[in-house]
Amino acid sequence: MTDPLELPLKDIHLPQQISWWPPAPGWWIVFSLILVAAVAYYWRRKRQERIRRSAITMARKELSLLRSEYRTHQDARQFVADLSVLLRRLSISAFPRTETASLTGEAWLAFLDSPMTEPSFSSGPGRVLVEAPYRPDVNSEELQPLIAVCQQWIDKLADRLPNA
Repeated sequence: MTDPLELPLKDIHLPQQISWWPPAPGWWIVFSLILVAAVAYYWRRKRQERIRRSAITMARKELSLLRSEYRTHQDARQFVADLSVLLRRLSISAFPRTETASLTGEAWLAFLDSPMTEPSFSSGPGRVLVEAPYRPDVNSEELQPLIAVCQQWIDKLADRLPNA
């Protein structure tokens, strides 16, 4: 037999270290999923912001339209009701529906006061919004301060949202 020490054997060679680049296909998939999620999140945020800004723009136009309609029909109760609907629609567009849709009475006025510096709705001209449906007649002199407070509320809401 042959002597084992004379055989032309070489020592065990370790494989080369695995390089970190290029990553395995699984990492490419994870990276692309993260990228798609980030782009989708950014796009959704921009879309929501655009919707909110357009709601404020439309509310401003609607307020001027309501004023001109009031000059035509002179029905103060209808004007106050339309104004209340406008504020409700804008609040649902700008805030989560679960926060604003179910508010009525004093809670609604307190919500409207939240962006304001003083309680213009709960203890000011804005009280007409909740009192008008229960009064026999709405005084037309109460409408101008109410319009100013509503315009102020829309402007404060626009200030809270970027680029409104």
